[in-house]
Amino acid sequence: MKNNYLNICQLKYVRKTVYFLTIFCIIILPACKKQLDVKDPNDPTFDVNVTDETGITSYAQGSVFWNGFNYGDGWLGDSYFSLPWGYHELMGDAIGGGQGSNNQTTTIGVPDKFQADSTNPSTTFTNPAPEALAIIRGFNDVGATNSGNNATYYEWINMYGMINACNLTLEHLAGISLSKDKASTIMAWCYWWKGYAYAQIGTLYYAGLIVDQSNTIVNNYKNQDSIIAESNRNLNLALTTLNAISNQGDYGAVIAELIPQQNQVGLGMPLSSAQWMRTINTMLARNILLNHLSPFVKSNASATISKASIPVMTSAEWQSVLSYCKSGIQKGDYIFTGRSATSGTSYFTPIGGSVASLLAASNQTTTYKLSERLVQMFKQDDKRRANFSTANGTFYGDANTNSTRYSLIDGVDAGLTGVPILGSREPGGVEIHIGPTYEENELMLAEANIRTGNIETGLGYIDAVRSYQGAGVAAVSGTGLTLTGALNELTMERIAALALRGLSFYDVRRWGWTYAIANGGGRYGCTLIYDTKVYTNATIDYNFMDYWDVPADELTKNEPSDGSAAVVNPNY
Repeated sequence: MKNNYLNICQLKYVRKTVYFLTIFCIIILPACKKQLDVKDPNDPTFDVNVTDETGITSYAQGSVFWNGFNYGDGWLGDSYFSLPWGYHELMGDAIGGGQGSNNQTTTIGVPDKFQADSTNPSTTFTNPAPEALAIIRGFNDVGATNSGNNATYYEWINMYGMINACNLTLEHLAGISLSKDKASTIMAWCYWWKGYAYAQIGTLYYAGLIVDQSNTIVNNYKNQDSIIAESNRNLNLALTTLNAISNQGDYGAVIAELIPQQNQVGLGMPLSSAQWMRTINTMLARNILLNHLSPFVKSNASATISKASIPVMTSAEWQSVLSYCKSGIQKGDYIFTGRSATSGTSYFTPIGGSVASLLAASNQTTTYKLSERLVQMFKQDDKRRANFSTANGTFYGDANTNSTRYSLIDGVDAGLTGVPILGSREPGGVEIHIGPTYEENELMLAEANIRTGNIETGLGYIDAVRSYQGAGVAAVSGTGLTLTGALNELTMERIAALALRGLSFYDVRRWGWTYAIANGGGRYGCTLIYDTKVYTNATIDYNFMDYWDVPADELTKNEPSDGSAAVVNPNY
């Protein structure tokens, strides 16, 4: 685990945000080696280093895997998949923080209040420092960023670093001698990752910036919906560009150069243009689903939420999800993944590079703790529970909700087979699902069908995912489940099948669970340890901020122009 001090390279550039969008630590070496000797950040030295296919593909690769998934991530862990994703999993209550406070990871996932026994008010715990104001807003300033306590900062700097580097690649692509389809493959790469980055910004922040040119100051802040629209625009550009490629040999040669070698194993092999287009369709469906409410609170499929930043899904939007996912990722498709490596040039390490690796050891020592709420989403006879162990005893945390009986095993060391390995500290031991997956596509089809009246069809997709992951549980289709029963299965399976993939917060948010009980939200029937006792029917009142304010690091250097959208969430 990294401490709360910057290394020399990070210290030089940590204060640069979109106002200073530049090349940062961009990659220009064919081996994807991080260039630590950063010179003038406004001089990417394309003329010297990027003159041919090898140069531009290495640059494009580094734009994503270094600028997007590594830049500025030397705090807790060492990549985007450790701290920014960690916040997603903490606020989704899939994991808890450890003792003390590292980058607010202990505090950010603590609810406003919970009642361990829903029939006994004396088991009520009230958080003296509620998350929405005390953590997200109270530490959103430049000073807190410099001391590693501003949670809003990290996702922003990663994704805008990626966007800027992709813009640079697109701007200089015309100066490289390439065939039309090789150039188109690199263009699609940049559009896809810009679409991904805008999706991450628009799904987390209340407002953002649309930056179409590199090293450009933009201070017209757009609302969350506009940022998602920009994501969709780039995703569709990628789709159109890929669809026009005719020489699959040229395409295949370039995509193999764009994906780091350490990723090219398992599902991370170079994907065909058809597989990539299916991935884009699934991502377009995700953008709709994660940014609309579909409340299911206290087993009420008609629950309503007040003071939410996003609207409720409409019938037309459910149909759009169905349409995209029917052309989405298929079983066996290659997708975008990440793998750790031992090499010093790796963009994340086996131990500190992801939530899954930080979690994969004894609960007495790990930075993150496996949540009791995650484990309860796996049925007792689910073979995927082999990822969890009680051999290390119970960790009793100082934040109450992070107490847990479970540890995540190192699935590689344990020789786990037949089910997905959720955690490992072995090099390359965990497959990080960077973009959407087959399981996510199937579960969107499941939810959309259930919500539009086709319950049996939807349940069939849930069964398909459980079979694919080797769960070994009884099928739920054909059992006569009601809408409520079907949604109970759906919510359980999404949390279980997509665990530790950076989606947990977004799911429980759109189902209404993270909103205040006073506003129609809350989570019920929870397993929770309080005062050393295990309770199985707890009620949790999270009251988490649904969309975060824009980071103060951006606002202090890049004040909003007249006509900008609100940069502070008015619902909190």
